Amino acid sequence: MSGILDTLCRMVDSGRVPHALLLHEDDGGGGVAVAMQFLQHLYGGNPRVAKMIHPDIHFIFPLVQAGDSVSEQYAREWRALVQENPAFSEGDLYEALGFEGKNTVIAVKEANAMLRMLSQYSLEGGYTTVLIYLPEKMNSVAANKLLKILEEPPQQTLFLMVTHAPERLLPTILSRCQLFRVDSGTDASEVTLRYDDGGLLAELMQAAISRNLSAALEVGEQLAELPSRDSMRAFCRYAAEKMRRVFLVQQGLPQLAGDDAQAREWAAACKKSFPRKALEALDKASALIGRNVNQRILFTDFVNRIYVNI
Repeated sequence: MSGILDTLCRMVDSGRVPHALLLHEDDGGGGVAVAMQFLQHLYGGNPRVAKMIHPDIHFIFPLVQAGDSVSEQYAREWRALVQENPAFSEGDLYEALGFEGKNTVIAVKEANAMLRMLSQYSLEGGYTTVLIYLPEKMNSVAANKLLKILEEPPQQTLFLMVTHAPERLLPTILSRCQLFRVDSGTDASEVTLRYDDGGLLAELMQAAISRNLSAALEVGEQLAELPSRDSMRAFCRYAAEKMRRVFLVQQGLPQLAGDDAQAREWAAACKKSFPRKALEALDKASALIGRNVNQRILFTDFVNRIYVNI
C-alpha cells in the first residue's frame, strides 16, 4: 500500500490536503489501516494517534438501527478492534460491537453529534479529523447533513472516509471527495483491477448490449467452468469494480472512474439503473459461491440478471 501512503503524505508535506478524502477498499482491505498511517503523518507522529486517543480525531461507524447511541460510546471496542486487526472486515466490526445479525446504520443522531463537535475549536490548534467507516450506511437525513458541511467545511477540517461501495453515496458527496482505491499488495495510488484481462466480462457485456442471449449464456457456462472458487470470486470482484466505474461515469464523475474507455463505452450503452442491478447480481453470486449451489445454475441466473437489466 506504499503508493497510496506516499501520495497522501506528499499532500501533507505540500500543505495541500483536500478537505474530504474517500478511500475505497474491498471488505477487509485495510482502508482504515491506511487512514491511520496517513493521520500519523498529518499529526506529526503524535503517539496519541496510534493509540487512537488524539482529542482532535473522531470516529464514526455504523451502529444498530434501532439504537439511540453514537459511535463515541463504543470507542473502547473500536480501538481494540483496529489495533488488533487493522484490516478488519465489516463483519469483524459487528462482532466486536455485539451487533451480529442486526441492521446497522449511521443515523441522524450521529450526524448531529458530529456537527456539534465541529462547531468547537481544535483542542491542539491543528486539524480536526472525522474518520467515517462505511459512509454508505448513512441514512438520507444524515447523508444530507454531511453534504451540507462538505459544501462549506470549517477551516482545517478533514473528512476521511473508508467505503466499500462509493456508488451508494450521494453523487454530490462523491463529487466533493478525492477518491483513492486501496488494493492490498499493489500501488493503490491508482485504481487497479485484477482478473486476467477481464475477457469474460467484456464478452458478457458485448453479448448483453447486442441482445445476443445465446452468446451471453455461453459466457455463463465458461464462468461456471473456472478452475476454482477463488477465480470465480475474483471475477465477481473485478466485475463489481467495473460496474462502479460505469456508475461514476453515468453520474457525470468520469474523473473518479480513472482512464477507462471501456467503462465509458458501457455507460453510454446501459440504462442508468444497470450498474446497481449488476452489483446486486454480483453480490448474490459472490455470496453463493462456495455454498452447496450448482455453479452452472448460479452463473446462468447471474447472466440472466445482467441481460434483462442492461
